[in-house]
Amino acid sequence: MSKPHVAFVCVHNSCRSQIAEALGRHLAGEVFHSHSAGTETRPRINQDAVRLMKEIYGIDMEASQRSKLLDALPPVDIVIKMGCEVACPYVPGQHVEDWGLEDPTGRGDEAFLHTIRLIHEKVLALKAAIMGGDIPLAAVDSAE
Repeated sequence: MSKPHVAFVCVHNSCRSQIAEALGRHLAGEVFHSHSAGTETRPRINQDAVRLMKEIYGIDMEASQRSKLLDALPPVDIVIKMGCEVACPYVPGQHVEDWGLEDPTGRGDEAFLHTIRLIHEKVLALKAAIMGGDIPLAAVDSAE
């Protein structure tokens, strides 16, 4: 079985979903493909998120990621809604979760650090669930 594709979705695709995409690649890239998208885009990824991800993980999200619309996603197996505080975008998938994360945009570094820690933990839990077969997926037939 090849690796499942995971989409982290939120309305603007500029902060939480971008952090999740980056941490998915960094912490679980050997288990699943990470993507993010939204119903709207922003010209830049949230600069506080970019700065803190560089400081904590050495990940430059601006070098490998950009804000994308839902139609830029490949077919996905797992959909993770970030907790949009409004109607989250609909993306079809075999397994859907809502992580219910508050948007740290416009708040201080502590709010961002808290969100990054939560996403880190949730990405590791998702990785373990996929590896352990706790998320039932039909045979994934994605190109590597």
